[in-house]
Formats: sequence, structure tokens, C-alpha cells
Amino acid sequence: MAAERGAADNTLDSYRRDLEDFAGYLAGRRRSVEDASVTHVRGYLKSMSELGLAPSTAARRLTTLRQFFKFLYDERVRDDDPTTTVDSPRLRKSLPKYLSEDEVDRLLEAAGAIGGAQGLRMAALMEILYATGLRVSELVGLPQTALSRDGNVIVVRGKGGKERMVPLGEHAAAAINAYLGVRDSFLGKKGRKGDVSDSPFMFPSRGKDGYLTRVRFHQMLKELAIAAGLDPKRVSPHVLRHSFASHLLAHGADLRSLQQLLGHADISTTQIYTHVLEERLRQLVETAHPLADMS
Repeated sequence: MAAERGAADNTLDSYRRDLEDFAGYLAGRRRSVEDASVTHVRGYLKSMSELGLAPSTAARRLTTLRQFFKFLYDERVRDDDPTTTVDSPRLRKSLPKYLSEDEVDRLLEAAGAIGGAQGLRMAALMEILYATGLRVSELVGLPQTALSRDGNVIVVRGKGGKERMVPLGEHAAAAINAYLGVRDSFLGKKGRKGDVSDSPFMFPSRGKDGYLTRVRFHQMLKELAIAAGLDPKRVSPHVLRHSFASHLLAHGADLRSLQQLLGHADISTTQIYTHVLEERLRQLVETAHPLADMS
């Protein structure tokens, strides 16, 4: 996964946890993961259902097992793949959750009202997130070199190590420029433990990774939601990513362009936003069709 597919650390951790969970299930049956049969795989899926786990969780873990056993088969460790005849759990199609444009404006205004270096950093984070639709891991780990010389574009390294160029709007570019003027206030002092004075990251931190963590940004976002008068349960980095995509489509963007901006490898992933297109087409028919005003 790491060497051949360039999988991110978060993806590797997720696959590792899934395999460890499967190993735990097999331990009581005196089987190892690599020796599991199709009966064990089906029994594992059934056990997750009995535990009340969501079908999406079971489907994700089955995906991990498929990747693992395909690897064993390709490497001739096994002469069969026990997952080939196992069906994935049925998933209910759920529409992506997103905020209205007014709600996003309230969040941006709340960020601007914080004041000081903390406020400038939060404003930059929010403006970038809403202007680009970055994944939270891409956002917090942005290197300073990601920003183009004119400050109007950022180069993002996404899943699988693939790079994409994402344009910044006027507001985001201005917010970044203002924040960079106070960025040094978030750096450590020379000679002290945790010194990050030479940090390459746009949003440095004294943490072990050297940049603002996803967990900390998530907390900051919840606090911002409360300040904006919004339910913090409805606000998350991924909800803002969905908001970016939904609002772009609502204003005329096409799926192919959106796929490139979001960094989706397959357009089928981007198609979860077709609900926005369907609503736009419905409104078009109701307002522009010659028979629309006839009762």
C-alpha cells in the first residue's frame, strides 16, 4: 500500500486497524489472518452486524480484506482469494451534509472577529478550506512552498501522492497574506525543546508532526461554530468540503471540473453531488419552461 500505491499514513493506519480487528476475531477460532477461509470472512461480516456496526464500517473492512487477500494471491502466498464470492453489505445512499452559503458566511465572519494572530490564522484556514475544498489532512499539512509566487494558486499533494493545482479566490489569497505576517508568532523559540523556527509548514505547531493537527483544527472549528450561532454537531472540515462542492455546482460548475478540484481519482466519487444538479435542473424547468406558469 505504501510502496506501490503511495497510500497516506492515515490510510495505512486505517487498514492496519481493520486487519488487527479481523485478527482478533480469528484468534478465538485458532486461525491466522492469512489462513482465513471464505466461511471466516462471512462470519466476520455477520459478527459486525450482530454488534450493531454500521454497514459502511463493514463495507470498509471488507475492502481492506479484499486488498490484503488479493496481495497474498498475487504474491502466490495463497492459491485462492476467499473474498471473491463475498458480497458487500448493502449501503443506503445518503446525501452529503453541507451548510448553506449564509451559514458559511457566518463562520467566516466569526473567524474574522476573533482578532489578533489567532484570528488571522483561523480566517486563513477557513478561507482556504471553503475556497478550495481541501481535505483536512491536506489543509493542516500544507507546506509554505504550496503557495504560488503570486499567491493565487496552491499546489496540493493528495491521496496517492498525486498533485493538483487549486486556484484561490481573492478573499482566501488576502487572508493568507495577512496571516503570513503573523505566522512567526506560532513558531518556537530557538534553543528550546520543540523549536519549529525552521518549520516548512504553513501552519506550524510544536507538536510531533510539526504542524497543526487535524484534531486541534476540528476543536477550533467547533468553537467557531458556537461563536457563529450554529450547531457545532453540523460543522466539521468534511462538511465544509461538501459545502464547497455543493455551492460550486449550484452556481454552474460541472462534475469534471469539480472532480479535479477535489482530487477524486474516479468521477463516480464526485457523483454524490448530483443531488445539487438535479435540484438546479428542476428549478430550471419550473422557471424557464413555456408551460411553467400554467396552472
